[in-house]
Amino acid sequence: IMQTSIIDRFKDTPEGREAEIILRACVHCGFCTATCPTYQLLGNELDSPRGRIDLIKKVLEGQTPTRRTQRHLDRCLSCRSCETTCPSGVRYAHLADIGRGIIDGMVQRSLLERATRRGLRLVLPYPGRFSVLLRLGQLFRPILPRPLKQRIPAAQSPAPWPHGSHERNMLVLEGCAQKAATPNTNAATARILDRLGIGLTREASAGCCGAVSYHLSAHKEARDAMRRNIDAWWPHLENGIEAIIITASGCGAMVKDYGQVLKDDPAYADKAARISALAKDICEVIAREDLAPLKIKGAGKPIAFQSPCTLQHGQKLAGVVESILQRLGFNLTPVADSHLCCGSAGTYSILQPVISRQLLDEKLSALEEGKPELIVTANIGCQLHLETRAGLPVKHWIELVDESS
Repeated sequence: IMQTSIIDRFKDTPEGREAEIILRACVHCGFCTATCPTYQLLGNELDSPRGRIDLIKKVLEGQTPTRRTQRHLDRCLSCRSCETTCPSGVRYAHLADIGRGIIDGMVQRSLLERATRRGLRLVLPYPGRFSVLLRLGQLFRPILPRPLKQRIPAAQSPAPWPHGSHERNMLVLEGCAQKAATPNTNAATARILDRLGIGLTREASAGCCGAVSYHLSAHKEARDAMRRNIDAWWPHLENGIEAIIITASGCGAMVKDYGQVLKDDPAYADKAARISALAKDICEVIAREDLAPLKIKGAGKPIAFQSPCTLQHGQKLAGVVESILQRLGFNLTPVADSHLCCGSAGTYSILQPVISRQLLDEKLSALEEGKPELIVTANIGCQLHLETRAGLPVKHWIELVDESS
């Protein structure tokens, strides 16, 4: 067990108490270094989970952080691959969020960094704002330089939602970037669930899950977004909805953490825990159903599945989507090192473009090695990131199922 000596400044704060519990679980074994993408690329101990844990520990024990400390934490993808590997169950991602928040309050970033991070928080969580910028980008896409053109997804025509009435009903998180960039994902989900006898409800007053702000150390802003969603969803819970469906695994990982993030909020702790318990990735629902009504056609073509970190490590749902696709008759091609991150990681591809590009190239090489005709994933961030350089179409796996049924 790691010994700690947290200074008074942090010791009696919720963050300090949480950090100490997590730190004491670490035995410094180093198993995490074997599956950490940034350590594999950079070979620097301080760019591994073990190294970052040590940096955070020293700050909590009174050492003054520097810009270098901040940079090593910035390079962390929060992919949580280390958590899957860790034999001691260290909740590294929570510790990293605590450490980033504390260090960002002690080390001032450059004006450009502050402006970029602020801009991301002012645009990405708001579908209306993001849609305007996206449409402008799509309008001028033909004349943009190739590097910029690659980053702008093609426009999707709005897809129809079913209007059937069912005894079973679920609620869906529409999301922010996904709602603007790939609205067909949730529409396809609604159509698939309709065929399985389940209704899907949208709640317009809900918004961003809070992940963008939370992982950029704007924790108060993120908690406000979480409370707004809880308030928006609560009447549906009282009316007996069966689950809160989330089709972006990054959002799903965040909503499943509402109970943890708001556990010290007396007004919302119990509600947040209930919301987290009801949050389900769409694959969790589909996996339990009889899939015969879907009547899949032409499923034999080779498909590569990119398993997002937030699905396999964050939500511990490794292999669930793959098993669904195989049950439906799809031919999944092998993907080497499928546990490694594609480099999207929320805003990481924007804030750490060099490392992100290296990880993307390695991921696409692994995905395309088996000669698939299509790449499917389970997270909007991964989908848009893969699309920037993939030589094949990329879509959400639920869209593939919808198109094939």
